[in-house]
Amino acid sequence: MSHFTMAWLYLLGLPKTLYFNFKYLRFTEAIKLPILVSHRLYLSEMGGNIRLDKPAKFGMIRIGFGNVGIFDQQRRSIWLVSGVVIFKGNANIGHGSKISVSGILTLGDNFAMTAESQVVCEKAITFGDDVLVSWENLFLDTDFHKIRINGCITNAPKEIVIGNHVWFGCRCTILKGTLIADEIVVAANSTLSGRFDQSHTIIGGNPAQVLKEQVSWEH
Repeated sequence: MSHFTMAWLYLLGLPKTLYFNFKYLRFTEAIKLPILVSHRLYLSEMGGNIRLDKPAKFGMIRIGFGNVGIFDQQRRSIWLVSGVVIFKGNANIGHGSKISVSGILTLGDNFAMTAESQVVCEKAITFGDDVLVSWENLFLDTDFHKIRINGCITNAPKEIVIGNHVWFGCRCTILKGTLIADEIVVAANSTLSGRFDQSHTIIGGNPAQVLKEQVSWEH
């Protein structure tokens, strides 16, 4: 995508960018426009809070932009937030992605979600630093509907915790209670539930298991 095209998209998004920053941030942060918002971002609910854990810089966070060629870039992203979103540094939430937060969502520094992925956070979801999320992933810390046995709820939401430098291939589903250690590659089309403590591995499948060891990866 050319610099001219990107500049034009930023200009189209300027009204929403201004509203978004001054809605969520202190004036001294908002005036720097650290969060750039696409004009295609649907602001379904603008509640809750945003916290920046690094000094505000222009454009350090981008929501709804991107250039993944196999997807229709006209499809809108969705922001549905009544909880807390914490940005530990730079972040890019790509076009067509959906963010629904009523709990606490934490995005580490250099977080990147390419396109068409979804995060549904009712309790807590934490991403470490340098996490790369490919397209059409789903992170879900809740079952939405309650299941009762003898009147007691048996399927309460459970926190998802993802370590540093983790790469998710396309079309993965990450379910409630999942813990992923640092330096892991998650193979495409995998379903994860439970603990994955072994670093420098490729995990994948349904149910997921270790496929390869002594692995490293680069952006």
